[in-house]
Amino acid sequence: MISIVMQRFLVIGSGGAGKSTFAMRLAERTGLPLIHLDALYWRAGWIEPAKAEWAARVEQLVTAERWIMDGNFGGTLERRFAACDTVIFLDLSRWLCLWRVLIRRVRYRGQVRPAMAAGCHERLSLRFIGWILGYPQKHRPMILQRLAEMRAEQRVIVLRTPREVANFLESVACVSPPAA
Repeated sequence: MISIVMQRFLVIGSGGAGKSTFAMRLAERTGLPLIHLDALYWRAGWIEPAKAEWAARVEQLVTAERWIMDGNFGGTLERRFAACDTVIFLDLSRWLCLWRVLIRRVRYRGQVRPAMAAGCHERLSLRFIGWILGYPQKHRPMILQRLAEMRAEQRVIVLRTPREVANFLESVACVSPPAA
């Protein structure tokens, strides 16, 4: 039996799909370093970095030997696709994602939620709701096409239900060995 050790996980999906929570649980099970892109991208008050600055930061992040990285950020997605050995696409229902975002908004009202940058208090906008509702038509087809084009040595995992997500996490074996 051949054992394949995955060391670079990219977790993507719609807003509210549970990327950050999933990534945290996967990191707990694997022992891999966790990178929440939201926490690194945003500055206090929801200020975005310059595109070149963000691209340089992502380039630095993906050169590490081991990581779990969660987040979409289309401007750097191709670089992260190229660097990962495993992509996990949380392809959950738009209605479940919307429900989770609404619950998250209530739960963290006036607070900064885990996996978010300091000074970025939880918020909800009509634009974000529209993005979630339009995700299956506007973003999902491109993601699925891109996943179909991944290199043969890369692993693609598409999880479509909360049960599939839970089953996957339960199936992940123990802590991965540290890099040499």
